[in-house]
Amino acid sequence: MNKLASVAASLDEWRARALSFEREIAKAMVGQQRAIRLVTIAIFSRGHVLIEGDVGVGKTTLLRAASRALGGDFARVEGTVDMMPTDILYHTDLGDDGRPRVGPSPLLRKAESISVFFFNEINRARPQVHSLLLRLMAERNVSAFDRDYAFPFLQVFADRNMVEREETFELPAAVRDRFLMEIAITAPKEDDIRRELAFDPKFGDVDALVSRVETGVFDYHAIPAVADLIQAEVSASSALQSYVLALWNGILRPGSVGASLDDADADTLVKGGASPRGLAFLVRAARVRAWLEGRDYLVPDDIREIFIEVLAHRIVVDPIHALRGDGIVKHLCRTVFDAVPAP
Repeated sequence: MNKLASVAASLDEWRARALSFEREIAKAMVGQQRAIRLVTIAIFSRGHVLIEGDVGVGKTTLLRAASRALGGDFARVEGTVDMMPTDILYHTDLGDDGRPRVGPSPLLRKAESISVFFFNEINRARPQVHSLLLRLMAERNVSAFDRDYAFPFLQVFADRNMVEREETFELPAAVRDRFLMEIAITAPKEDDIRRELAFDPKFGDVDALVSRVETGVFDYHAIPAVADLIQAEVSASSALQSYVLALWNGILRPGSVGASLDDADADTLVKGGASPRGLAFLVRAARVRAWLEGRDYLVPDDIREIFIEVLAHRIVVDPIHALRGDGIVKHLCRTVFDAVPAP
């Protein structure tokens, strides 16, 4: 029995392990069930993620917990204005003889065991660094020391500093489009959860909090094969396919589906970004969501539940409205949902 067939024989068991993976992460994160589910979908979609969130809401804790539950290594890089690609690939130190030495960075040394790579404040880094990251994301390998380093299990997560905008390099649309999702992590609104976060001492020690997560609940080595099988086994009916195409057309030409906006000309709002790649990512993520819900077929809720996270950050709008942030794009998506009847 080949490796993929072996995975196929136990797909239900893998689903149970994926749900256990979510429960383990929840030991370190409270009030973030949706964010945990979206991270899980991204991991089994083999897609990279932009994270939107204020300082101190638990982004690093979430990703460290995810890495521990997968049993792989975690790596983190801080974006700075003077960072260059060599800072990611090479490590310099002084040898015993007092001479400088150049060797592989910690990232390269752990290439085959890293499951989560967090690039904090990616917009602090220069475009040259973004270029290296794009190769790492697209090909899961980089070249250094006259050889290629493979990162077969790598998931890239990156966040942006959206408050202190001085000396930042905003990500162009082509870079944002390479990320499967943009996930928002915000402070919980429920008073009981806020009280727990503020007064329970366990939330003051991140290392101890993450240590509560069981290691290797879902073996990261199996993710590529399981991810491929999900895409092969979860089907989409003709009606569901037509629904997705109608939503796509509605985003590009809202008037064609009867959608309108009170504060913008809907038919001239979108200038690009709702591409075939974006729709392919949408369907890929929706299949994983269906699998986690215990189905081997897609329903409209699978599409709608992840539509904004997958498409909103890649849609380019008229510059007049771009200054308003992504709120208008999310509003457009919801308007199109209301206008397009679900099968």
